[in-house]
This record gives sequence, structure tokens and C-alpha cells, in this order.
Amino acid sequence: MFPLEEKKQNDTMNETNKRVLITGAAGFLGSHLCDKFIAKGYDVIGMDNLITGDLKNIEHLFKIDSFEFYHHDVTKFVHVPGRIHYILHFASPASPIDYLKIPIQTLKVGSLGTHNLLGLAKEKNARILIASTSEVYGDPLVHPQNEEYYGNVNTIGPRGVYDEAKRFQESITMAYHRFHGLDTRIVRIFNTYGPRMRLNDGRVIPAFMGQAIRGEDITVFGDGLQTRSFCYIDDQVNGICSLLFSDYTLPVNIGNPDEITILDFAEEIIKLSGTGQKIIFEKLPEDDPLQRQPDISKAKEILGWEPKVTREEGMKRTYDYFKNLSKDELAKRDHKDFSKHNKF
Repeated sequence: MFPLEEKKQNDTMNETNKRVLITGAAGFLGSHLCDKFIAKGYDVIGMDNLITGDLKNIEHLFKIDSFEFYHHDVTKFVHVPGRIHYILHFASPASPIDYLKIPIQTLKVGSLGTHNLLGLAKEKNARILIASTSEVYGDPLVHPQNEEYYGNVNTIGPRGVYDEAKRFQESITMAYHRFHGLDTRIVRIFNTYGPRMRLNDGRVIPAFMGQAIRGEDITVFGDGLQTRSFCYIDDQVNGICSLLFSDYTLPVNIGNPDEITILDFAEEIIKLSGTGQKIIFEKLPEDDPLQRQPDISKAKEILGWEPKVTREEGMKRTYDYFKNLSKDELAKRDHKDFSKHNKF
């Protein structure tokens, strides 16, 4: 499942005695990356402060000898004893509800946290992959978005805490690469979905999924003609691994270019759930991007990667996952209490 010379990359991922540190390990993307590297025979160190992550996402790994977990905030000094070969930095709030409720922590993990991990990578002589985002493009004036586009971002708007944290993250990573010769990779992640997402976190898919499962009407912001492009988690993880084991050091878009309007997507969710909800409209949030579609030409050319899972199949898998959760588990995935983290 690794498109970059599949056999060669699988051989690389099967190297024995390799250790990988994954920050944000208890989050949606981080937990799936932990699964991937464990399956490929790596020793995995998961690190998370659990502000937005959930130990339920990785509790199945605790019984495995090759997995260890550090409950730690990467904005504080990061020490990991022993050799580390790869670092994947995925610690960050990633949804509008999260980073609007904990804006300072969002800025700190993108700046102080990234600085600490780059320093650790330098100390360990490790390759580090930084998880950036399509949000560096802001509300884009170029469509689809390619890696050469500099973006259209409101630095002082409510979403600026996330957008600018990620833009700074890219800048400091390239500074370490150019000045210290650090072995770095930068992935720009477009909308990704699948099992283990937290429902009702402000992103389109979990919000719609949560409303469908509860039998509520589907809330569409604005006129619904804004667009998104959704990538299934398995494809995203394979793209990230393809980039990690490539020789390319500049940012690469990883996402699915199959673009759809939010209104059409809401209709798809209603059809999938079979519960016949209505669509209701609310005001569009400030600085919400009107178009989002990745240009994945670089990923195809350099990594030999492109998404394989159709939206129809991926949505069915995701909906079935949430439908099979108990009411208690659904409730936990529908809410996150940030009150104790707002003293900073």
C-alpha cells in the first residue's frame, strides 16, 4: 500500500530496531500512524498531552512490547532516552472548535513545540516530518491549491492562531534544514476523515456524521456552495509514509482532489444515513475558506502516490464505525472539556 516503489518502501519500513517518535499519538491521525509503524515492525514512542487526544485511540497498543507512551506536552522540553530514527510531529489541535477554544495552546504547539522537536531531531540525528495543513493557503485565490501558492491568510482573524502556527512551523523547519542541515519533510494535509474522529468538533464530516447518527437536521453554513475535498485516513497515512521515506524536502500536498460542495455533501450524508433529515442553514464563520482542493501533481510525480479509496466507500466505512459505537463511546467522542487548559 505504499506507492513510492512499493517493494522498496515496504523494505524500508521493515528495517529492524528502528525507533519512531509520533507526537499527537492519541489523536485521529497520530493513532493511525502508530498502528502503521507498529504493523511494520518499528518500535513506536507515542507522545500526547491529551488536550484533544483520547487514550481510547491507542489503548489497543499498550499490550504491545514495541509501543510505549509518554504523557507529555511538547511545548515543554522534550527528552527521549536512546536512539530515535524518525520523528513525526502531529501534535496540534486540528478543528475550528478546538483551536478557537484553546488559541494560546494552538500557537504554542506550532511554535515552541515544533522548536523543541526540531532540537530533538538535531540531537538524535533523526529525520523529522512536520504535519502542516491546507490552512496555510487560507481562503485561497488560486484553485486548486499547489505548493507554490503563498496563501491568503488573515493573521489576526480567529482562525489565524491555527493558520499562522502552521505557517511558522513550516518556516522554522526549513530554517533548521538549511542552517543545520537537518533531514526534514513537510506534509500539507487536506481534509482527512475516517474512524476515530471526534464527532461535533467543528469539521464538516464529524459534524454531519454526528447529526446524522443523532437524527438531527444537518447544519450547513453559508449557502453551502463552498467546496471541500475529502481524503480517507488509509490514503492519507500511505501518502505521509511515502513522503517520509522519499528524498524530497519541500512541502507536499497530500489529499484527495475529488471536490464537492458542502450542500451536495450534506445530501450524500442524508442518503447514507437513510434517516431523511432536513438541511438547515446558518451564518458562515469568519474566514471560512470558500474553496479547498489540493493539486497533488507533486505527490503523483515525486512519490508515486494518489488516493485509492472513493468517497462513497470511505464514508460508508466511517459511518459504520460510528454506528457501531456504544452510546457512552459516542458521547465521549462528541465532547471535549477544555476548561482546565485555559489558564495559560
